[in-house]
This record gives sequence, C-alpha cells and structure tokens, in this order.
Amino acid sequence: MRDDDQDLDGGGYDVDDWSRLKPFAGAAAQLEDVQAKAAIFALGDTEDARPIEMDLPQPVIWWDDDGEVAAVAVQAEAHTTADGEVMEVLGLILPDGAGAVALLEDVDLVDDSDPVWRKLVTEAIGDETGDEED
Repeated sequence: MRDDDQDLDGGGYDVDDWSRLKPFAGAAAQLEDVQAKAAIFALGDTEDARPIEMDLPQPVIWWDDDGEVAAVAVQAEAHTTADGEVMEVLGLILPDGAGAVALLEDVDLVDDSDPVWRKLVTEAIGDETGDEED
C-alpha cells in the first residue's frame, strides 16, 4: 500500500544517503506519531502491537504488485489480529520520499551494496526526474 502523501524526510534519498533516514523504533506507533510524520503507519484494529527487533533504517527490496521496488524500512512492528495471526509490518520510505506499508514476508532485506537495490534506487530517481533513457 503506497501513501504518496507520506513524506517523512521531505525529499527521498539515493544509494549514498539513505542511512540518514530517521527510524521509528522502540514502541508501536500511534495515530499521533503518523500525524506528526514520525511514523509511516499506526494500526488500531490489532492486539499486542510491539516493535520488531531490527536494525533500522534497513534497505529492502519490496515485492509489490508492480514488481521489485527499492525501499528503506524505517519502522518494523508485529501485530496480532483478532484471529490470533501475527502480522509483521514494515513502514517503508521509497526513493522519492513517499511512504509505503508492506508485510515483512513481501520484502527481501538487503545490504546497501546489493546491485539490484542500487539499480532500483537509481532507476526510481531517474524516473522521477525524467532522466530515464527511452
């Protein structure tokens, strides 16, 4: 789920400056955190919300409906549904600065030296600025 209005940092990132993104860690986010643009998401219809132990920010390749997308995870939480299912949810920032929410199972955690991640970030920035070659 993309949220093009969400822009925690105001301008996105490239392959060299992603690590400056500020994570939301140590607690489950509340609506006020999202409104203050400190967190990407807050889930109110789950139980036992808790942060996932993960180094943040974390480069990821997100497998969304459009294919592979480069992103940086800045929020990681586990939530239990009313059915007892545990969902592991990530708040992502895309290279253009937009926010997105994904399940942990739909991303690959990568290192910033990963050539696929670097290519996807570079292409996303090129697409946004119109630098893409035809």
